[in-house]
Amino acid sequence: MCADARGGTAACGDGLYAALDLGTNNCRLLVARPTARNFRVVDAFSRIVRLGEGLGASGRLSPAAMGRAVGALEVCASKISARGIRRMRVIATEACRAAANGEEFCSTVEERTGLVLEVVDRRTEAGLAAAGCAPLVDPTCDGAILFDIGGGSTEVVWLGRRSAGDDGPPRARIRSWASLPVGVVSLAERHGGVKVSHELFEAMVGEVTQMLEGVRQSWGLRQPGRMHLLGTSGTVTTVAGIHLGLDRYDRTRVDGAWLHARDISEVVDRLMDMSFEERVSNPCIGAQRADLVLAGCAIMEAVREAFPTDRLRVADRGLREGMLVQLMRADGVWKRHRGPSSSVSEHCS
Repeated sequence: MCADARGGTAACGDGLYAALDLGTNNCRLLVARPTARNFRVVDAFSRIVRLGEGLGASGRLSPAAMGRAVGALEVCASKISARGIRRMRVIATEACRAAANGEEFCSTVEERTGLVLEVVDRRTEAGLAAAGCAPLVDPTCDGAILFDIGGGSTEVVWLGRRSAGDDGPPRARIRSWASLPVGVVSLAERHGGVKVSHELFEAMVGEVTQMLEGVRQSWGLRQPGRMHLLGTSGTVTTVAGIHLGLDRYDRTRVDGAWLHARDISEVVDRLMDMSFEERVSNPCIGAQRADLVLAGCAIMEAVREAFPTDRLRVADRGLREGMLVQLMRADGVWKRHRGPSSSVSEHCS
C-alpha cells in the first residue's frame, strides 16, 4: 500500500507528491508538484545499489546489497521528511519479490528509514510503466509496444492508441502485457558482462527471444509496422545518448527522442566493438553500468526481433512518473484543468 494514509484526498507538504522505486539495480526518488495538465519535478534522486546482486545464484539478498539499498533509502527518507511530504508511494520490484529474505529486508527498511516498501506484482509494475510513458505514444499510430528493461525482470506492454483523457496527462490503453523473468543484472550474471563476444551476445539475444516468442504468438499482433516501440530503461537512454553524441547525459535531449532501426543497430555494433575500459570511459555509460549495458542491449534486440518496427521512442520516465500520475489523478488535482493534449510531429506509415 501507499506509505501514507491511502484514503486521503488532499496533498500535504505544500502540495508535493513523492514516488520512490527500489528496483533490482537502482533506487530512484521523484518529488513533484501538480501543474495545470501535468506535474513539475522539484527534486530527484537516483543511485545504483544493485540490490539483486547475486540473487540468481543464492536466492537471497546479500548483506552488502541490502546495506547499499538502505543507505540510498535513508537519503530518500531524509528528502521526503525535510519537505513534509505526506502523499507518496514507495515500491519495490523484482529483487524483493524473488528473494527468500525479501520480507526481512522490508522490515529492516521500515525500522531504519520509516519507509514502508510495497512489493508490487508484475501486473502492477507493467501498469505503472504504461501510465508513466503514455504521453510518449504517437497518437497518429495504432499504438506502441512498450518495454521496460529492469535489473531482474522486463515488462512488455501492448498499448493501443493513447487516450486524451479528461484530466491530466494522456491515459495508457493497455491491450495486453507480459513480464519476462530476465533483466540486465540477472542476464549479465548468467552470461558475463565484462567481456562479451559476438557469440555470447547472440546467446543472450536468443535466450530472451525464446521467452518473447510465446508472447508474440499469444498477442496475435500481425502488423507491428503500424506501431512503434517505446523503450524505458537505462539501456535505451544510453543508446540514445551515444547516438546523439552527448559529452554528458542530458535528459532534455534524450526523453522523447526518436531512434530509427539503423540508428540502434549502429550503436549496438559500436558497443560490441568497445572494450570494457572504453565502455567505462563513455560518458553515457560509466563504471557502474559498463558490465550491464550489453545485457540490456541483448534484451532490446530480442524485443526488436519479436516486434519489428522502424521507429523507437526513448522514454527517460517510467514507474515513478506512473505513480505520481495515479496519485494526483486519485486526488482529482486536474479536474478543473481540462484541455486538448499535445501531439508529436512524426507519423506512422
